[in-house]
Formats: sequence, structure tokens, C-alpha cells
Amino acid sequence: MGPETPLRIAGPTDLAAVTGLVAGFRDFLKSDGPNKAELEITIAQLLADRMTEFLLIDEPPVGFIQLRFRLSVWTGTEDAWLEDAFVQEAARGEGHGRTLVAAAINRARSRGCQRIQLDVN
Repeated sequence: MGPETPLRIAGPTDLAAVTGLVAGFRDFLKSDGPNKAELEITIAQLLADRMTEFLLIDEPPVGFIQLRFRLSVWTGTEDAWLEDAFVQEAARGEGHGRTLVAAAINRARSRGCQRIQLDVN
């Protein structure tokens, strides 16, 4: 992977790609649900929500981060919540995860966030 590796914020036309990646993450976690149709409904809503961003890496996308934003009562600015991060097994070890996390931090900064929370399992 080099500086030419595509990295972008997903839009409505990326519904199938994001759904496939999230389903891959669900399978990696050995979870039974939600099923792909249920994921697609929720992801379509999240892609339309200005408080949620899915960052995609490579083309076709091989990984994503789900980044959520919320107003903080303590700072009066948005906080960022890095809710999910996933890279397909075949693309691991190439620095995609590190690139996605750095991009999430940069997106949070560009929105004026003073804090970012990482949610992991």
C-alpha cells in the first residue's frame, strides 16, 4: 500500500460495498445477526445521517471505519466515536487499518472534535 491507495467517505452509492464489508465484520465476529437485508436498511439510514461517516479504503473497498459524531455537553463541540474498524482478511498486513484510523482522527479534527472515543471488542 502506498500514498496512492484510495481512501474516501462513503456516499449513498456505496450502500452495497458498505453492507458487504459490515457483513464481513459481522461474520468475523461470529455473530448471527443482523442479516444482510437488515444491515442494508440500517446502513442506508446511516449513510444519509450527517452524524455518521463510513471511511472506505482501496477500490474496490477492502476495509472501513464507522465514525459517529455527537454534540458534547462538556465541550460544546462534537465528539467523535470510532465505532467499528474492519479490513478483509486478504488485505490485512498492508497498513490499511492504520491508514483508516489516521483518517478517522483527521476527519474528527476537521469537524472540530476535541475528543475521540474508540469502541472495541
